[in-house]
Amino acid sequence: MIIPREIRTYCPRCRKHTVHKVSIYKKGKDSPFRWGVIKHEWEKKGYGGQKWPMLKRKAKTTKKVVLKLTCNECGYIIHKEGIRLKKAELAR
Repeated sequence: MIIPREIRTYCPRCRKHTVHKVSIYKKGKDSPFRWGVIKHEWEKKGYGGQKWPMLKRKAKTTKKVVLKLTCNECGYIIHKEGIRLKKAELAR
């Protein structure tokens, strides 16, 4: 799906419809110091190994694409709910 570079939508900070710049949201690198990661490493250590079954096959064929909308007037950023798409690209 080709997504337009600019969308006119509601900005909660301006409290009106304004033009927003569109980009595709990318997740940052996970921190190795999060509590869940540290706890899982403790549980894997020693005898016994993995604490839950490792996933052998993927159930989903697509990922959800989240759109990041930036207001041109105030710079406020909104994340638009993810849509399942095979391929998402921004218009030229």
